[in-house]
Amino acid sequence: MTTATCRACGAGPLASVLSLGDTPLANALRDAPGEHEPTFPLELAVCPKCALAQITAEVPPDDLFRDYVYFSSFSDTMLKHAAELAHELTLSEKLSSRSLVVEAASNDGYLLKNYKAAGVPVLGIEPARNVARVAVERHGIPTRAEFFTKAFAEQLANEGHRADVFHAHNVLAHVPDLNGFVAGIRTLLKPSGVAVIEAPYVKDMLDHCEFDTIYHEHLCYFSLTALNTCFANHGLTIRDCKRVPIHGGTLRVYASHTESATVSPRVTALLAEEEAWGVRELEPYRAFAERAAEVRRTLLALLTELKADGKRIAAYGASAKGSTLLNYCGIGPDLLDFVVDRSTVKQGKFTPGTRLKIHAPDKLLEAMPDYTLLLTWNFADEILRQQAEYRARGGKFIVPVPLPLVA
Repeated sequence: MTTATCRACGAGPLASVLSLGDTPLANALRDAPGEHEPTFPLELAVCPKCALAQITAEVPPDDLFRDYVYFSSFSDTMLKHAAELAHELTLSEKLSSRSLVVEAASNDGYLLKNYKAAGVPVLGIEPARNVARVAVERHGIPTRAEFFTKAFAEQLANEGHRADVFHAHNVLAHVPDLNGFVAGIRTLLKPSGVAVIEAPYVKDMLDHCEFDTIYHEHLCYFSLTALNTCFANHGLTIRDCKRVPIHGGTLRVYASHTESATVSPRVTALLAEEEAWGVRELEPYRAFAERAAEVRRTLLALLTELKADGKRIAAYGASAKGSTLLNYCGIGPDLLDFVVDRSTVKQGKFTPGTRLKIHAPDKLLEAMPDYTLLLTWNFADEILRQQAEYRARGGKFIVPVPLPLVA
């Protein structure tokens, strides 16, 4: 299904700015290389009214999220980020055993376990049943295997669940019914509560040419301008904001019921910055599309030259962004020998579209490819530290964006 109108404000038509072609679902890892897999158009567009960047295709959420392969706890960076954030909110909101912290798309409990350890009651909402089971069985996090919607928020509120802190990290971009999700936040949030939302920041995506952040799970790509309008339409005010470096550039916003919110100067300042760089104009997005095409040309030329010289090349990270990059650039078994990933859930499977077998990271030391394409560049510091021995033996990493370089 495709949409010609904005998911947030309903305006249209949307202005197309970048096509990445027809691609498979980025997290639909295959059990065998010969399996049939559907493809869907992957096109980025911008709303001329509220400035929300979004893709035009929409895949049913059940097809994307009911059985999921991404577990946050496999990343040391994510665990550290979550622990620091939970500590910050526990102190700033004076949370106690009488409080409640709720997270939508709570994954395997990587964040909520920090509140639980501090004695703060928690509730996870995670639609992927396999991931929700891990949260319950491994971390003891009460978890409801549901999508977060306005109707489900009303159900929880009727059951007596009202949140002092509501978390939604890297999920708002995944939501087809954006307005229903935001309305649900207001329903579930106590009048004095705070919602903490993190989403990849569209300005960082444009500046760093992070076109591989675009895939079918990510329906929207947020500026503060677009978020501010959407939240205001549902009686919520973004009272503070912060840019954080995780995932290649993330925008974190703190929202409260409009009646109780005092807006920080940081919000006003960032809104003004966005107007200055042209958040409502098409030119920044068109320049981004040109840079993405240049990355494709440059990366393909580099890999082709290395292969012609007899070099062996692998890839690190069977990630969603890696799927977009490989399929958009046309990089497959003719250039790469295999992929490695730290997630045991992914090992033994095959990458979508490109059909590369996924191994444990030990494979790098066993096979010693001359170069490894770093598909999970957003965790570059962590991975380069973990792969110190591979590098000491002469192995080199290729970081693909914002322009390919050898590290």
